[in-house]
Amino acid sequence: MDQDAYPLAGLKVIEFTHMVMGPSVGVILGDLGADVVRIEPEGGDPTRKLLGSGAGYFPMFNRNKRSLCLNLKDADDLARARALVDGADILVENFRPGALERLGLDYASFAESNPGLIYCSAKGFLSGPYQHRTALDEVTQMMGGLAYMTGPPGRPLRAGASVIDVTGGMFGVIGILAALERRHRTGRGAEVKCSLYETTAFLVGQHMAQQAVTGQAAQPMPVRLSAWAIYDVFDTRNADEQLFVGVVSDSQWVGFCKAFELADLAADTALALNNERVLARDRIVPRIRELFAGMTRDELVAKLDGIGLPFAPITRPDELFDDPHLNAQGGLVDIQIPGGNATRLPALPLEIDGERMDVRRDVPAVDADRASVFRDFGLN
Repeated sequence: MDQDAYPLAGLKVIEFTHMVMGPSVGVILGDLGADVVRIEPEGGDPTRKLLGSGAGYFPMFNRNKRSLCLNLKDADDLARARALVDGADILVENFRPGALERLGLDYASFAESNPGLIYCSAKGFLSGPYQHRTALDEVTQMMGGLAYMTGPPGRPLRAGASVIDVTGGMFGVIGILAALERRHRTGRGAEVKCSLYETTAFLVGQHMAQQAVTGQAAQPMPVRLSAWAIYDVFDTRNADEQLFVGVVSDSQWVGFCKAFELADLAADTALALNNERVLARDRIVPRIRELFAGMTRDELVAKLDGIGLPFAPITRPDELFDDPHLNAQGGLVDIQIPGGNATRLPALPLEIDGERMDVRRDVPAVDADRASVFRDFGLN
């Protein structure tokens, strides 16, 4: 895709971030074509050096950005940072409340010098009693009800990815884009705030609504009463090849019974409607488990795909490198990460005019773009 075809081409973004939530805002804007300048401390963002489950944070969320290292405790570098923001359309930050304010880099400090600035702060909490607390993805999953819903009773379990960091960042992008649209009409910028805790609450809102409708608190997902009779993970003939299958409508039930030669179940009028089948799960599910245990996963996939039912092999993240669908039309993008290693990582999950967003800049090395950023922003 030509640079001018990217939806956010021409927008300048200055990013003061670390870890995942703030960088996720920046990578989405960058993938959509904005010129994102990532401000790092001298020596680089410590996120670059995380081990274990944090080792993938920096390479995943920092492509399509330029890197510039500044020492914000140094007067000259602080003046450079301010000049960069004065020349930008958008600022993104996710440091502790008050950190940039103490440096004179808060939203109010640019009210006169850059009145069109859209200033996005990604925090743990929005305004309220908790707003000064420090939060992490896992903290808000625990206090926001998501960990309770994910694990079995008595064993709260965080989701298996940084889902609140990333979805919180997505809400930040939504706020930025809304503010940009308003700026088109008014010329006025905006202060946008997104948060981890309120994002978690939004995601579990369906369970809050369930309590309001039924009068009973939602049970953790592993022991919930499913909305459908068949909506489970099943073992197949090979013990290490499990399969999720969902039968979520009355017409799918008819097709499922026909495909798997379950004529007696199809003929049972007491099972004709979804809610009746849900109440009969104890009778239906053991029968299906026994049936599937005698078939290979490939056999089941072929049959389920043929009748158009929802299904999913249980897959590890590393297996996605070889996924034929992701590899067919740009679902994985080629990228060089610092150190010279080449890999393929998920593209932004969007198509615009039938095209995927590609990588224009690999993950930058520390301070790799000092000269170009200074030149483009007219700095020394």
